[in-house]
Amino acid sequence: MVNVPPAGTQAGIPSPGSHTLLGQEDQHGISPAVTSPIDTQASGSSFIVFNGGYASNTEPPTDNKGNTWTPLGPPVVYNGYGGAFDIKAYISLSARGGAAHTVSIVKNGYAAGELSLPFVELRNAGILQDIAQNYPAQGPRATSGRVITTGPATLIALWWGDAPHLVNSAIPGNGFTLIDSFVDLPPNSGVQVAVAYRQVGGPGTYDVTWTQSPDQGAVLWLLAFESDFIFVNGFE
Repeated sequence: MVNVPPAGTQAGIPSPGSHTLLGQEDQHGISPAVTSPIDTQASGSSFIVFNGGYASNTEPPTDNKGNTWTPLGPPVVYNGYGGAFDIKAYISLSARGGAAHTVSIVKNGYAAGELSLPFVELRNAGILQDIAQNYPAQGPRATSGRVITTGPATLIALWWGDAPHLVNSAIPGNGFTLIDSFVDLPPNSGVQVAVAYRQVGGPGTYDVTWTQSPDQGAVLWLLAFESDFIFVNGFE
């Protein structure tokens, strides 16, 4: 759990803000699943939430600031588990924040089941400029799809490995910094996930390659957030 934004944050320039990651052990989960509280901006931020776990838990997230959460495409079903597990992604753009901000998910299918729930704030980021989602095959590395930016942006990358192992690793390359991970799993297992970010200063095309162990497939997302501020000759 992190409440402090990166040093050097400037008004109008997108940047990662507070973030947290909830991981529940299989057979020991509880409902609702509630993240640790983080302090987010009262306004000017967008938020992403992912729900990785049992496909039968179909309820969308809610938060204690009254925001509306929109799905980012259909759920992505894991390979090799008979359709029992999937990942659902949600976004709330230009949303309300504040102190002790939490996200909750009611587990309406299997309350005790494993679940991983990353919750990330994107400050000064009213536009989801581009998104790439793919599912590379098993191997020692997994490379995301590409996103295109039109100006300064924050890139958020998520890695969801599909190996049935308790001890895993996922290290992002391409200038990305790891901010949250749940890869060393408890005895009854859990849903492994890692979250990373990169700041970019202008237009470009970007991807990220994860080095992963053991060899496995991985569901990947890469999101590019930009500001909805209008800049003219360097001024807002």
